Amino acid sequence: MSISTKEMALLWDWLPGWYDNYSQALAEPAWYVHLWLWQRVIPQGIAGQPALFIEQASALTPSQAYRQRVLVLYPDTVQYYACREPRRWQGCGAQPERLAAFSDADVTRLPGCVLAVQYQDGEFQASLVPGCHCEFEYNGQTRRVELGWRVNAQTLLSYDRGIDPDTGQALWGALMGPYIFQKRG
Repeated sequence: MSISTKEMALLWDWLPGWYDNYSQALAEPAWYVHLWLWQRVIPQGIAGQPALFIEQASALTPSQAYRQRVLVLYPDTVQYYACREPRRWQGCGAQPERLAAFSDADVTRLPGCVLAVQYQDGEFQASLVPGCHCEFEYNGQTRRVELGWRVNAQTLLSYDRGIDPDTGQALWGALMGPYIFQKRG
């Protein structure tokens, strides 16, 4: 089922913001670290489409942001991109005004990192397109990530997990269920 223009506008309203999983981390500290997650609008978009700069950090060390990525919103799908110079853009989650200088030249497309988006029961759900494998090279090694999320006006559930490409074993991320982020701003 295709997402309507009105639903796409709603998704674009819900996705950007600053989130944290404080309640979850407090309730289950053995399984969930308290994280901050930023999803900031890239003012000029990417490839002519709306785009978000995403990064996260431990709430204990928010100045040491990591796991940068760019989400580009297309009708019914999102495509993820990587930053060509991650250090240059580190901290833009907390300082989104720096994204005014961000452009298409600053990203590289991550093949296979495509999620289908559906709107159902008052929330959006995104999961890897069947047959896609989100794999990329990082520090000379092949990395695989299983991506997925659900979002409504106040909550973002992240199902992202790092996967060992040789064994298929989950290494990090949503190992015991999704990270439950509440929108804070």
